[in-house]
Amino acid sequence: MTYPDTPVATPSAVGSRPAGALAAATPATSVHATACVHVAADPVPVPRAAAMPQPASEGLAHAGVRTWITKDAGNRRLPYDRARLERSIDAIHAEFPQLDVADYTRSVAGFVERKASVNADDLVDHLIREAEARVDLTAPEWEHFAARIYLRRLYKRASRNRFYDAELKYGSYVGLQESLADRNIYSNDILRAYSKEELQEAARMIEPERDKLFAYNGLYLLATRYLATDHARNVYELPQERWLTIALYLMQQENVQGKGGRERRMQLVGEAYWALSNLYMTVATPTLQNAGKVGGQLSSCFIDTVDDSLQGIFDSNTDIARVSKGGGGVGAYMGYVRSSGSAIRGVPNSSGGVVPWIKQLNNTAVSVDQLGQRKGAVAVYLDIWHRDIEAFLDLRLNNGDQRLRAHDVFTSVCIPDLFMEAVERRGDWYLFDPHEVKRVKGWYLQDFFDEKKGDGSFRKKYEEVVNDERISRKTVKAIEIFKRIMVSQLETGNPFMFYRDEVNRKNPNKHAGMVYSSNLCTEILQNMSPTRLMQEIISGNQIVTTRQAGDFVVCNLSSINLGRAVLPQQGQGDLISDVLERLIPIQVRMLDNVIDLNQLPVPQATITNRKYRAIGLGTFGWHHLLALKGIDWNTRQAEDFSDALYERINQLAVQASMELAREKGTYPAFAGSDWHTGAYFRDRGYETPAWLDLAAQVAVNGMRNGWLLAVAPNMSTAQIAGSTASIDPIYSAFYYEEKKDYRRPVAAPGLSLETWPYYEKGAYKLDQFASVRQNARRQRHVDQAISFNLYVPSTIRASTLLELHMSAWREGIKTTYYVRSNDIDIAECEWCAS
Repeated sequence: MTYPDTPVATPSAVGSRPAGALAAATPATSVHATACVHVAADPVPVPRAAAMPQPASEGLAHAGVRTWITKDAGNRRLPYDRARLERSIDAIHAEFPQLDVADYTRSVAGFVERKASVNADDLVDHLIREAEARVDLTAPEWEHFAARIYLRRLYKRASRNRFYDAELKYGSYVGLQESLADRNIYSNDILRAYSKEELQEAARMIEPERDKLFAYNGLYLLATRYLATDHARNVYELPQERWLTIALYLMQQENVQGKGGRERRMQLVGEAYWALSNLYMTVATPTLQNAGKVGGQLSSCFIDTVDDSLQGIFDSNTDIARVSKGGGGVGAYMGYVRSSGSAIRGVPNSSGGVVPWIKQLNNTAVSVDQLGQRKGAVAVYLDIWHRDIEAFLDLRLNNGDQRLRAHDVFTSVCIPDLFMEAVERRGDWYLFDPHEVKRVKGWYLQDFFDEKKGDGSFRKKYEEVVNDERISRKTVKAIEIFKRIMVSQLETGNPFMFYRDEVNRKNPNKHAGMVYSSNLCTEILQNMSPTRLMQEIISGNQIVTTRQAGDFVVCNLSSINLGRAVLPQQGQGDLISDVLERLIPIQVRMLDNVIDLNQLPVPQATITNRKYRAIGLGTFGWHHLLALKGIDWNTRQAEDFSDALYERINQLAVQASMELAREKGTYPAFAGSDWHTGAYFRDRGYETPAWLDLAAQVAVNGMRNGWLLAVAPNMSTAQIAGSTASIDPIYSAFYYEEKKDYRRPVAAPGLSLETWPYYEKGAYKLDQFASVRQNARRQRHVDQAISFNLYVPSTIRASTLLELHMSAWREGIKTTYYVRSNDIDIAECEWCAS
């Protein structure tokens, strides 16, 4: 019979709890409780029928009563040996000689020696907690010290469950594949695709030393959320085996038919493992979670276009529920849905508008969660000229009629240049019912955009509608609508902003469709269209339904770890290490393979995915990189560096996709695209010889992927990789995370006396106008968009927040994400106080 361990606490979104803090609340594992730090001599078995002597008080160890280390839920006990505890601590200390462990050792020993008995897991938890508590500006290495202790625990538990010597750290990889496939944890795909000899060759790639790259917080997050366990949550898979499994899974369909094909495939597996295990990149969390396992899909987000019909609305709701069940977030464009008071079947004032349907989506988001890990996440987009826009902007407010609120969806507004111009001149703005516009004019306003800044199809069509007296409208002041946007943003962080004209001007596939909205995190911009019911036929006892598939967008994401892959260079102009040159080609291939391997929850998503083969290669660790390179956030140097770095990343990504197209063929919609005609390169001012040569190669060889770059929030994977999230600044260089019964220090990645000056100002004190300029420089090189947060004090002047939005629009930024407000003193905010 086995007995449960006491598990380590689960980390929160901001940081981890101290080990053991949630022991009572967390489901126990059923692996033998074994401390990874040896603190006792030979075990003394306790007869099952005999009760273990209980201490009369906590101080008995000092009264000559021996301290016992208990294991297996008290079924075994071992006499405590302080010398062995010290040797175990010293073994880790040898890796971090700069740390003073004397007080640490005394504290841990005191914790044990005050008690008559200590559970082995509680002792390990205390070792980790005490190490984390010592993290500060002068000794950030304690975070890695804690990780070493936790690694030993993982090695010990995996070895017990897989029957090998823990000193080896890793056991048989082939055995792991077979064992977890038998338990229906791993799929059989890898075992079918690779021979035993190939898997043994892959196993030799494993580098246990790379486990030492993890800080405790990242390692704990990886171990508790993403490593494969059995159904009782017993430890089986270890970190390097997760990286190798992802690499094998994503490369399984690489061509092995030609001469040297199998050898070439194993080389690609090795490259993917190199990229992942060195933490040079991370895959999207669904890929990290599901690759090589049974069930689940590999993509993060989806975008649906809701049709203006009862069937279309409910079909979209069902599709969104299926996506959420599979672990995906959703963006839903509601701009086609008729407004409140619109006619239905010619009967006026029949429609309830978009709000009731958004409330339905709200209920779906709550009731259909993402793989049981978190509630569903849905962002709803609506055009700024839609007659329901005012009610829409109030959806998440805490005041007013709660029957008209939807607190669990995220709101986003689709904004044309013409509206921003009306805000600038404090002009009028007109709201219309899209159904009425379609009935009278024969077309929808949202199907047009301004092809040039200040001129184009949309403003002509808008003026045509304004001048058509047959069409009813509501007249408002544009600035009043914008005030409502800002009020909602300061209270709720929403709505997100989607600048539709700039998005569509820079869309490389405008020949094949329109972009109406973005996804949950505002970084994906791809062609969209609604899926529509064509017919239902009764055939015997069957009902055959035919639907015309629309473009249902899929986000296939991974991210470069800038804090590791772009190393500080010596000498003038040496911007990039050779890591990016090697990394981006394998990263693009991995993303492209996700498209063919994915089991998507709705069929039209599969059709769209294969039509455009869109990927979203992103980045994280921007602030980390600036600190390592000694570049201040608020400087022109940061803007110039952003421009140069992202141009280089883009160039390498285009090159990689072009070479994949030469090897495997172009995406089906390539002909006529801006890639094909060269407009993509001209519109971005890519006129150097290197770019001109690449454009010529693309025209001849094509592109494998219709869209390439997108910078997602990637907070979880950045935490695993030990860097800062996305292109965001850190919250603070060093702070204490307050929890129910403890304070945990949190330090910025790579924090030291050298990097402190570049971290000293946290997000809310950095100049947000500098962030806008910096982001605009990188946006030129990102064919999709960037999850770009604005950090402002809650007391910010309305005029300053308005100017911040106007600046983002003028600079050509395509989307903005949250407006995150904080109650800092306005006097501390230099950029917003002037």
